[in-house]
Amino acid sequence: MAPWYLLAVIVAGWMSRQQQQVIEYLREENRVLREKLGKKRVLLNDDQRRRLAAKAKVLGRRLLSESCTIVTPDTLLRWHNRLIARKYDGSDKRRPGRPGVMQRIRELAVQMAEENKSWGYRRIQGALANLGHRVGQSTVRRILREHGIDPAPERRKHLPWKTFLRAHWGAIAAADFFTVEIWTRTGLTRYFVFFVMDLATRKIEVAGITAAPSGVWMTQIARNLTDVAIGFLSDHRYLICDRDPLYTREFRETLRAAGVTPVRLPPRSPDLNAYAERFVRSIKSECLDRLIIIGERHLRMAISEYVGHYHAERNHQGLDNALIAPELEVGELSGPVLRRERLGGMLNYYHRKAA
Repeated sequence: MAPWYLLAVIVAGWMSRQQQQVIEYLREENRVLREKLGKKRVLLNDDQRRRLAAKAKVLGRRLLSESCTIVTPDTLLRWHNRLIARKYDGSDKRRPGRPGVMQRIRELAVQMAEENKSWGYRRIQGALANLGHRVGQSTVRRILREHGIDPAPERRKHLPWKTFLRAHWGAIAAADFFTVEIWTRTGLTRYFVFFVMDLATRKIEVAGITAAPSGVWMTQIARNLTDVAIGFLSDHRYLICDRDPLYTREFRETLRAAGVTPVRLPPRSPDLNAYAERFVRSIKSECLDRLIIIGERHLRMAISEYVGHYHAERNHQGLDNALIAPELEVGELSGPVLRRERLGGMLNYYHRKAA
């Protein structure tokens, strides 16, 4: 045997013995750590699992059973198989089986059902088909149920207030009262102001101002409002009013005799006469609440000035920010800007001088 071969065998044996000692030390170290941890579960992150699984695959189950102390061999092999499965996993690229109904179709179905109380599922299905959306009747039924919309026979029984107003828009007026505290010889006195509004145009008619409203006074106002020649309600068919006792039976019968049907609001429903209440808020905040009114004459003058401003000079957001009844034409853009004052400059209107 050559001396160099003997030397190689000696060195290899020494290195193998040294590696075996290192392995024995690491295994003993793992046992000590395992004993310190007890039954606590070792939590590993994905990178640590990946590294252990890669090493475990090379060793095989038998060697792992002899040397593994942190986790079982089955766990390591399961990690390895999971890595392989993840490599070929295409679930993130899959599409759902049957596509759901588009959001736009849902919105259209709900809109059609809300705007057409008599339309059933088949009628809505046909209307959607007219727009190029072909869905089944059961799909329409499911969409409406999800939005809490009843079938057509139930929806027809309840006519929304908004639908009623729109259907009779040009023939409806609204009436309401508001009160003002003014100074008189006897001190502060509460005055009642009764007005009527045309809902289509927002025009206002102050029908009466008094400190002592009564049934006789209201009946006379009804006659004035329904006068064939100059009555504010001569072209109207409905008058919305609340359940104030001042709307007496005689007042309502006078309206009916002239062809105007009083529509009394349900109890405790202040928001159903919103247009009239908005006028009350406007006249008080923009005019009456900013004045110390002395006497009935002063009150009538202030209300008259505000109503003139309200009709011809005040822009209304509900009418696309336009004027109700403008008295002046828009002048040249290069003309001087003029200001029209009412109530000492409390109410202002800016315009250009017409050519």
